[in-house]
Amino acid sequence: MSRVFTGLENFLASPLRDLRHRRFGLLCNPASVDPRLQHAATRIAARWPGRLTALYSPQHGFFAEKQDNMVESADCRDPLSALPVFSLYGRTRIPDAAMLAPIDVLLVDLQDVGCRVYTFIWTLSHCLEAAALHDKTVVVLDRPNPIGGTRVEGNLLDPDWASFVGRHPLPMRHGLTVGELARLLKAERKIDCDLRVVPMRGWRRSMAFGDTGLPWVAPSPNMPTPATALVYPGQVIWEGTNVSEGRGTTQPFELFGAPFIDPAAVLNALGGSPPGVVLRPCAFEPTAQKWQGHLCRGFQLHVVRPHRFRPYETSLRLLQAVIRTAGDAFAWKAPPYEYAYHRRPIDLILGDGRLTQHLTTMADIGALAASWETDCRRFRRRSRRWLLYD
Repeated sequence: MSRVFTGLENFLASPLRDLRHRRFGLLCNPASVDPRLQHAATRIAARWPGRLTALYSPQHGFFAEKQDNMVESADCRDPLSALPVFSLYGRTRIPDAAMLAPIDVLLVDLQDVGCRVYTFIWTLSHCLEAAALHDKTVVVLDRPNPIGGTRVEGNLLDPDWASFVGRHPLPMRHGLTVGELARLLKAERKIDCDLRVVPMRGWRRSMAFGDTGLPWVAPSPNMPTPATALVYPGQVIWEGTNVSEGRGTTQPFELFGAPFIDPAAVLNALGGSPPGVVLRPCAFEPTAQKWQGHLCRGFQLHVVRPHRFRPYETSLRLLQAVIRTAGDAFAWKAPPYEYAYHRRPIDLILGDGRLTQHLTTMADIGALAASWETDCRRFRRRSRRWLLYD
């Protein structure tokens, strides 16, 4: 099987010639590896000795060790290279002049998961804006969208509900790579920075991650496998509730449940499993986070037909069924959430403060999803000019 060559590999093989005498910084984490699992920082430092002068980390830390939202990372030093590591999820989420002073070019090598609420893309947006302010170049070393580039799903973010889990009107499942998103954000947010994208070679929009021939390294502690990424654009909504999204288990987001959930009643309210997925009733006991040490009943999502599976619509249907069957035991999680202290987490995740009313009044989810199709088509049209792959 032929494999995909990442932007990192192509940058190492064919560097951008006008940048060859400039100082590099690298925004990265443990998933920033080549096919042999060598880290990007190691490869870049070996390719251009003395030119890599600083490292930067997104949410969850340089070692991807921080488990939850709003668990900050401090600046540190990389024990292997002794380079300074500036945290972009610590005292600030926006790189300032002092952080960018050691570099001329910020290389970005991050594995995204294809969902609006995954914060790495918003760290990238802040970096683009800071680069414009401080006259730095940004080079994105592109990587696959692990859930493919053909499907777009969900409502567009309402700008009135912008936060660190959504700074720009994207659908919940956006279908773009990090490099394509960078191009779109630069244009649509009118960011006047020098942006370069080093594309992949061999990636096709229809590819699942398993088709790429690349190794998967968890980009965050609760994203252990590509199967997790596939359900995440829907299952992340449980973060806005008192239902466990499976944190504190070995299968976060694939599992969800709570002590008050009756799986048989939920299945009955649903009328069966939605397309492309089998909902297997199960029980689990989280070792951390919500319902730690309590037996939770719920489901594991087994995606059996990825091309039919609609993660966002599926999880909205599940959420509505839980609301319908759980009574007063169900609750929305209270703030704060990703540095928003006065708005409910669920509204920030959904990107629209009006959607919970549709859920609680038992509006038809299929009709609601169909109403978003016009916006999804418009998004496809407006993003088409920034695509790098057929």
